[in-house]
Amino acid sequence: MAKKDTQPQSSSKKKTAFGIFLEELTRGSLLVPILAIVTGLLLGGLIVGLTTEQVYTTWSESPLEAIGIGVNAALRSYGALFNGSIGNPERIIDALSSGEEAAIRRAFNPFLESLTKSVPYIFAGLAVALGFRAGLFNIGAEGQLFIGAITSVYVGFALTGLPAIIHLPLALGAGALGGALWGFIPGWLKAKTGGHEVINTIMMNYIAFRLSEYLLRGPLQRPGSTNPISPFVEASAQLPRFFDSPIRFHLGFFIALAAAYGVYWLLFKTRIGFELRTVGANPKAARYAGMNIVWVTVLAMSLSGALAGMAGANEVLGVNYNLAPAFSSGYGFDSIALALIGKSHPLGVVLAALLFGTLRNGALQMQIAANVPVDIISVMQALILAFIAAPAIIRTIYRLRTPEDDDDQLHVRGWGG
Repeated sequence: MAKKDTQPQSSSKKKTAFGIFLEELTRGSLLVPILAIVTGLLLGGLIVGLTTEQVYTTWSESPLEAIGIGVNAALRSYGALFNGSIGNPERIIDALSSGEEAAIRRAFNPFLESLTKSVPYIFAGLAVALGFRAGLFNIGAEGQLFIGAITSVYVGFALTGLPAIIHLPLALGAGALGGALWGFIPGWLKAKTGGHEVINTIMMNYIAFRLSEYLLRGPLQRPGSTNPISPFVEASAQLPRFFDSPIRFHLGFFIALAAAYGVYWLLFKTRIGFELRTVGANPKAARYAGMNIVWVTVLAMSLSGALAGMAGANEVLGVNYNLAPAFSSGYGFDSIALALIGKSHPLGVVLAALLFGTLRNGALQMQIAANVPVDIISVMQALILAFIAAPAIIRTIYRLRTPEDDDDQLHVRGWGG
């Protein structure tokens, strides 16, 4: 018996620290998203090479040279993407060496602009992730974002004479309230009538789009303008920027990080968060335990809508200072991918939002410098999402072990839920 007791200990001693690290990394839930991102970037480079016309004209003469041209095109594209989203290393070094404040700001502007573009992604991703945690599929983040922008821009230009310390919180609060109201409606319908939140939030999106078009051509249209655009918000309602123009990096980035921590604290450190996660994991067990399913469902959708509304408020108060029909490039729809990539954890959502913001910011430079369409970035995002949605593909490609029990598995209820 004594001999049998010592066998497991001797077996564990044979494992090296690196082996234990690899084992723990393989079990971790972040490895699959990381490999999905890497795989998506590799396939994106392959697509860039395959869509380069010179590859085909050279192929008949020298296939190896054609492959080299494709590889160079992919490297040039990713180089332009890096310079456009993070900054040109040579330019940064030269600026730091010169010591000129303006040159340093311009050199770091691509990185700061990537952070700025990640702000609506953070808010909208948190909105969808919170819904996922409560077992709800909020596809209406885009519509809630529009309503949040409408209410915040109205408070921003209609109220005058207020100090910034009052006006700015009022405008942000109006955005959150507008989004919360737009999330409350499908939440209440879900809890009281069983109306599925997917259908209702999609319909609410269309109502929000048409409502914004009507308002921008009517009550909210800028006086004297023939374009559907709102008046500028008062200076007291604008989110402060940290640097002079054209750098747009503003306070909203840190508000978004604070919101991410707030969502984490709510979900994992409070009784309400425990109820949200319990209802999301097993609503029947939650009801048996005495939890109020109706209240939790309505609360989850309202909070989700408020976060999406904050995304719209930050765009109009921190970047545009007015509202136009095309102010959002689909942040609300991309947020579904962000929540999935981030495993519906606030930290994961923030990291995924930074990735998407960086890709979006660098896409324009990639198009200008490497003549690669911006659509390639969307293709890469779609590939990354597809790999994350189907982790078995990644596990098969990289020969990863399938976990026996996935504690981070989400429990979004189906169509009959």
